[in-house]
Amino acid sequence: MTSTASTDRLSTQGRQRRRLLLPGLAAAAAAAVTVTAVAALAMAAGVDLELPDGGESIPLAGFTQLTFTFSVVGILIAWAIRCWASRPARTWVRTAVALTALSLVPPFLVDADLATECTLVLAHLVAAAIVIPVVARRLAS
Repeated sequence: MTSTASTDRLSTQGRQRRRLLLPGLAAAAAAAVTVTAVAALAMAAGVDLELPDGGESIPLAGFTQLTFTFSVVGILIAWAIRCWASRPARTWVRTAVALTALSLVPPFLVDADLATECTLVLAHLVAAAIVIPVVARRLAS
């Protein structure tokens, strides 16, 4: 009997993990593509995404890679929250909004022009607007 209960529990955990990870990864990919498009549009509009410290422009692939990577980190945080929080969706939204707010600080710490800073902030907000609701819906169900 214990073996069956243990197997059922593992099966349920596997389904819950897939219900979070697959849509979360899709949202991460969508966020990466959208943020890259935002950066490309900003560059086409004449925004110089050059950071003064290194003197090089942020490549478009950098936007894609970092957005996807940090979105996956967020999904892993959500997965941990699902395991330990009594209200995982609410805890996730609060955590993700707080982390997004913290991510808005670094663009203003580098000595970039206002258009670059605004583009970087917009990129963070766009990614958050795509990933946070998808993950929250999955944690709520």
